[in-house]
Amino acid sequence: MPADLAPFHAISIGNLAFKLASEGRSIIHMEYGMPSARPPKAAETAAKAMIDAGVPGYWESPILQEKIAARYHSLYGLTIDPSRIFLTCGASPALVLALSVLFSAGDKVAVARPGYVAYRNTIKGLNLTPLELECGPDTRYQLTADRLKNVDAHGVLVSSPANPTGSIIAPGELKRIAEHCQAQDLALISDEIYHQLSYDVPTRSMLEYAPGALVVNSFSKYYCMPGWRLGWLVAPDHLVGAVTAYLGNYFLTAPSIAQQAAIAAMDETDELDGHLETYRANRALLLSALPELGLTKIAPPDGAFYIYADISDFTNDSRAFCFKLLEDTGVAAAPGVDFDPINGHHFMRFSFAVSTAEVEDAVGRLRGWFGLLD
Repeated sequence: MPADLAPFHAISIGNLAFKLASEGRSIIHMEYGMPSARPPKAAETAAKAMIDAGVPGYWESPILQEKIAARYHSLYGLTIDPSRIFLTCGASPALVLALSVLFSAGDKVAVARPGYVAYRNTIKGLNLTPLELECGPDTRYQLTADRLKNVDAHGVLVSSPANPTGSIIAPGELKRIAEHCQAQDLALISDEIYHQLSYDVPTRSMLEYAPGALVVNSFSKYYCMPGWRLGWLVAPDHLVGAVTAYLGNYFLTAPSIAQQAAIAAMDETDELDGHLETYRANRALLLSALPELGLTKIAPPDGAFYIYADISDFTNDSRAFCFKLLEDTGVAAAPGVDFDPINGHHFMRFSFAVSTAEVEDAVGRLRGWFGLLD
């Protein structure tokens, strides 16, 4: 039978937000985890040049693979053979590839709860079993080696910085998780799509501690290219053949235009780091304003661009709460039930990957609305 997949409620929120905007309402989109900024100008110029010259057919850019490998060396001191880097149509296909080559039907994959909704549903959709482990403030909403003890699973999926919380797993804990997985013969996948988006805590790659891990990444977040649908998977040598076979059969190749744009985008770190400073300012604004509204319990947003806040003082139905907030104020946010089907009814997530002016406007609207709830 087909897997029973829960809907992604943030998409419903987003659909209503766009409908209201088409009717003339002023909408602030804080429901989706994507930057509102455009990609670097150089990336758009490179894409236009390829269109003018003629877009090639199925293509995997060796230049882009080499640039990604160089990124691992400059950021983490790692030497990665470009042949281990597979370009995909976004991070989601990279995750599908990783799960497909590692597991068989019925295998159990441990993930943190709260966590990205598509982890649970992609695992289910591949006829695997998601083993969601509750992670709260005591572990900073992240998996730990201790939390994984005595867990009956075939593999582990970690994410740092995490969605929806933005929390980062400290380097020492990454190492302990890697050692635990090695000792227990657990396959390990690390989602690192929010790397280069951190504030006071550094991000380290799981590959520094577990060379055999599979690592998922994307051009959607730091590089501001969500609509270009481009990501990558780093696989260990012994899985290169299997990933090659699955990639060719499942997805063929990533979009040629997006690859050409990404080659240029990777050189524009000054521009991209400027967006990080915008996120830093937006984060500070929300961390200052939300407690004044009564949202005093907030997960630690060490990285990414999210605030995951406890709204249990106001509701036990985060989905209805977010729809009401949107209809009344024009501020779109994601209900926590997307990320945690057990406790998420008491949480909501704000994405602050928008302009600072929009965050300031949102704060003003939220003050008036939450004030009426008292």
